[in-house]
Amino acid sequence: MKIPKISALWRGATLQRDVVELRDLLVSYLKDETIGPFRNIGRYLAFGVLGSLFVAMGYFLLLIGLLRYLQWQFPYLDGAASWIPYAVLVLSAGLLLIITIKRIAASVGPKRIASDDTAS
Repeated sequence: MKIPKISALWRGATLQRDVVELRDLLVSYLKDETIGPFRNIGRYLAFGVLGSLFVAMGYFLLLIGLLRYLQWQFPYLDGAASWIPYAVLVLSAGLLLIITIKRIAASVGPKRIASDDTAS
């Protein structure tokens, strides 16, 4: 491999060309490091929001079905005791919310690398 002389490296080099190259380098770097990740985040968020809407709609339909089942199965809970199916519904909704939050927290927790556990 032939190493060029220092004078050959400086030949044709101007400050204006260096500034233009630096600006082009910075612009391309910023585009790669900001626009690309934002596109990926947008896609990730869109699917996440859509999935959470479907899960929420499923929970809503499940709870309405539970309420109607309780009202149909226990007709003696009319009148003064008509609040009991609604209380069961609220408790069930709270339980579903707690389970969902725990599942989300468990999937977001710190990840352990398998090689760290077997290193010793």
